[in-house]
Amino acid sequence: MSPPRCSDIEASRISSRSDGVTLAESDRHLPPRPPQDVVSENPDHYLVQFDENDPMDAKTWGRGKRWYITALAGILVLNATFASTAPSNIVEQIMEGLHFGEEVASLLTGIFVLGFAFGPIVCGPLSEQVGRKPVLVIAFLFYTGWQVGCALSPNTVALIVFRFLGGLFASAPLTISGAIISDIWDTKTRGIAMTSFSLAPFAGPALGPNVAGWIAQSGTNWRWIFWVTTCFAGACLVFIVFTLPETYAPVILTRKAKKLRKETGDSGYYSALEARKRSLGERARTIIVSPFQMLVEEPMLAAITVYMSFVYGCLYLLFESYPIVFTQDHNLNPGVSGLMFVPFFLGGFAGCIFYLVFYHPRYVRYMDEYAPNFVPPEKRLEVTLVAAPIFSIAFFWFGWTSYSWIPFWSSMMAGSLLGFSILLIFFTQFNFIVDTYLVAAATALSANTIVRSVVGAAFPLFARQLFDSLNPRWASTLLGCFAALMAPIPFLLTKYGPALRKRSKFVPQAVQNTKSAKPDEKV
Repeated sequence: MSPPRCSDIEASRISSRSDGVTLAESDRHLPPRPPQDVVSENPDHYLVQFDENDPMDAKTWGRGKRWYITALAGILVLNATFASTAPSNIVEQIMEGLHFGEEVASLLTGIFVLGFAFGPIVCGPLSEQVGRKPVLVIAFLFYTGWQVGCALSPNTVALIVFRFLGGLFASAPLTISGAIISDIWDTKTRGIAMTSFSLAPFAGPALGPNVAGWIAQSGTNWRWIFWVTTCFAGACLVFIVFTLPETYAPVILTRKAKKLRKETGDSGYYSALEARKRSLGERARTIIVSPFQMLVEEPMLAAITVYMSFVYGCLYLLFESYPIVFTQDHNLNPGVSGLMFVPFFLGGFAGCIFYLVFYHPRYVRYMDEYAPNFVPPEKRLEVTLVAAPIFSIAFFWFGWTSYSWIPFWSSMMAGSLLGFSILLIFFTQFNFIVDTYLVAAATALSANTIVRSVVGAAFPLFARQLFDSLNPRWASTLLGCFAALMAPIPFLLTKYGPALRKRSKFVPQAVQNTKSAKPDEKV
């Protein structure tokens, strides 16, 4: 029986787009060659695609629903980053309870962040095969279990192992949540959603020490910080299972194709995801080898990764150094000491406002100016040119106002500049990577995430020794000097980026030519 030509099915050649959704070519009556596992006696084969305003397409869902999904994606990231720093302000009690020293104590944060380095290797590619929701459900199921393990740990080894496993599975939302936002928002509105979402990675680390500090101050057993993370993770799991729909278009279309094959009895319906089957060896090479190959061969990616890794390492170093400055030197109790992170979060919030009010309208004008061509990726770095010097200055402010005879609010307010600059540096450089590499952006971000997470895990290991041996003034000066040495990186990429793009084998041709393209010319 010949399959019906319903409105939501288009016969077309396969043309890949960067987000994995296929576009119909102009010759719409030449059917594509079907995949080997979708065979029909009927000579016609139909590539299943979204119809215009198709309710199954995540980008057509109501704004309220999409903003709910955006908020949930942010909460999942907040959950992971909250857990990463949760023990940092109650570590003294954990040391007493399990009888270990400061060297092991520094592992409690670092080993969790180290898990962030390995999880994305599997989570990202797997979500592009089976969908976003199944990966998040499985990850949070195990992640919740590992938090129970932390709360019940009988010894140091068990706690360290469960912390690593927790970080490994908590990395799933760090990898997938941003992709979910890309699934549901178009290019123009995605910037606003991503800016709001980007607050989550800063709110989480700032919230963790606050909660832990008040638990310590109340005299409650230290294990309660892990019961809190368990409850938080379990609540998120419930919301994922019952309220999060699948958003990844190729997986939705695959389900649609299977449904049509079942309903019509014709195997001629298929999706683009079914058409691009790859061997296990090819997938393994893409997942494991390609990120490192790209990191070695791409000077732009290497430079951005070095800078972002340093900034990320400093972020987690701060959560070890704050208790030294505010609890030891200023004699604040753990609860009040945890409140010192609030200006850090408020600085990140101010960074979001700055981006939305001053830069986002500017970038929208760039999109209109360069249409239908791509906006040069270097335009993303304009904000980084402002944030990079501020990041360096903030360390000098934080360090040289940390004397016990100077009111603590001065060092506390330096955290607002750190939060402001770190958020803008991260947000704009992530966008720079995506805009530069497009289809290869997932591989580039994977390389960036692996290196950045390893550095983020390493910095807390020497934070206490650094601040104790040099004192907070000179330790902060050292970090500020390194930040100043790296500040020229975005300036150099702004100047030499177009030339480097032209020599890259990973940058699409259309992006390579953005500098020379005139607004009314199509590249």
